[in-house]
This record gives sequence, C-alpha cells and structure tokens, in this order.
Amino acid sequence: MAKKTISIPLNIIDLHGDGFHPVLDIVIFNKPFKVVLDTGASRTAFDRDLLILANEMADIVASERLSTGLGTNTMESATAVIENIWIGDMMIPELEVAVLDLSTINIAYRELGYPEVLGVLGSDILMKYHAVIDFGKKTLKLK
Repeated sequence: MAKKTISIPLNIIDLHGDGFHPVLDIVIFNKPFKVVLDTGASRTAFDRDLLILANEMADIVASERLSTGLGTNTMESATAVIENIWIGDMMIPELEVAVLDLSTINIAYRELGYPEVLGVLGSDILMKYHAVIDFGKKTLKLK
C-alpha cells in the first residue's frame, strides 16, 4: 500500500537581505504555532518558554548533552516528549524534541515584524517522512 503524501503550505519570510526562512504551521496541545523548516537542524527543537506557555505540564527533562549550533556551542539542552503533533493533515503520535532557549531568534523576528516561532522542524522529521521541499510552489510534502 502506498503511503499517503500530504502537502503543507510554506510561508517564505524575507530576513531583509539576510536570506529567507520557510515557516509552517503546526499544532501541539491543540494550539497553533509557527515553526521554521530547518534542514540544517539535526532534530526538531522547541523554545522552552513557549513550550511551557503552551502546556505548563509539559514534561521537560534536562539533558547531559550540550546542543551545538544557533550561534553557540555551549547551549544548555533539555528534551520533551510531545504527543499528537499535527503538521497539516498528518499527526505524529509522539516525538522527542530538543528544548532550548530560542528567545534570541524570536527577538530578531519581532524586530523584523514577524510572529514568534515555537522552534524548528528538523531533519529528524524530514528524513522519517521523506520530505520534499518545493520553494517554487512554497510547499512541504511529507509521506
């Protein structure tokens, strides 16, 4: 049986001369959020403060690992298991995400006039669901 392909619209935001970020909508804890599609992120990562705001009962567990990237190599990291993540019409029943302080990204977004993002949708999801990103059509296809 062939896997169903779903198509999710991407909003390409212009970072005013500093490149572009593809942004998409997801739903966790029955609340909508925006995330940046980040092929360079090894795994999906959410902002600690926004995650707690979304669900104060979110089970965030400190990690021994330090996360690299995002302009630093010594960022404290935690993880959380998120149930029922909706990306378009596809529901991911359970996903362990990195939990980081992404406030600097959201400060920059606000200064550019863009809405806050919960975090980044990383290559863990993109690989598992055979992602095809089409910048021309502004879509993300997942199987």
